[in-house]
Amino acid sequence: MKYQLLILVLFGFALIPVGAAASAIDISGTWVISVNLERGSPTDPMTFVFKQEGEKLTGAQSNRPGEHIVTGTVKGKKVAFVVEGKNSRGAPYKSAWTGMIASATRMSGTAEFGKGPGEWTAVKKGKKE
Repeated sequence: MKYQLLILVLFGFALIPVGAAASAIDISGTWVISVNLERGSPTDPMTFVFKQEGEKLTGAQSNRPGEHIVTGTVKGKKVAFVVEGKNSRGAPYKSAWTGMIASATRMSGTAEFGKGPGEWTAVKKGKKE
């Protein structure tokens, strides 16, 4: 009976995905993000404050007046989030961001804005590699 239980326990561990054992990088904290729009010049750097709980990502864009809410996910080294808020004229906007986490202090990707697509790079504030 003990061997059957041992076999069941070992079989259960074998079913756990390999990626689940490796912990994802926690991107919680303050990040400075630079964006180069496909049509136009680079934007001013943006500051985001992220809070990650497991795969769930929340936060805000903190260097703009008004409320700019971030919701998204972190799965392994992939990050995806949406920013919703109001532009300087008070009109609602939404931008979608996807990217890869290179390290605990760097990530990059692409984003879709009302002005068109762009590429972004991010550096975590207050951390050295």
